[in-house]
Amino acid sequence: MKISIIYHSYSGITRGIAERIQAACGGDLIEVKPRNPYSKITAYTTGSMRARREEADPVDPREIDLASSNLIVIGTPVWFWKTTPVTNGAIRAMKNCQGKKAVVFATCGSKAGEAIPIMKRGLQEKGVTVVGEYVLTQKDVSDEQKVAGLVNAVKAAGNAS
Repeated sequence: MKISIIYHSYSGITRGIAERIQAACGGDLIEVKPRNPYSKITAYTTGSMRARREEADPVDPREIDLASSNLIVIGTPVWFWKTTPVTNGAIRAMKNCQGKKAVVFATCGSKAGEAIPIMKRGLQEKGVTVVGEYVLTQKDVSDEQKVAGLVNAVKAAGNAS
């Protein structure tokens, strides 16, 4: 069973969770970055406004081929209560994902707002079925039980694939 763990991480928090999933479940880590990187100022001005409008950034890798994956895990930070434009770009870059299952997660200060529904909608448009969804607040990322819940969901989804 092959897991692809796709994530965007601006501050490193989402990356840390993705790495913990990989350490526990195996799989490939695929970090998605904007082709035009954000500075601290543009992340909170341009990036937040693009997130609010649910826009997608051009990303690297330009294409994410998931033909050999059985399970997709996607993680995003939350900007303005939405997925980041980079995460939206990552979902657009996914290829050969029709019929696959996914577990999605968002990291945020306190509330994920519409981030999970936005990811689910984008994945459903690609023919992907979301079988698990998690939100980890700033407090939750250091709570081993909360992170273990996400890891266990990935393991369970992988075993069911």
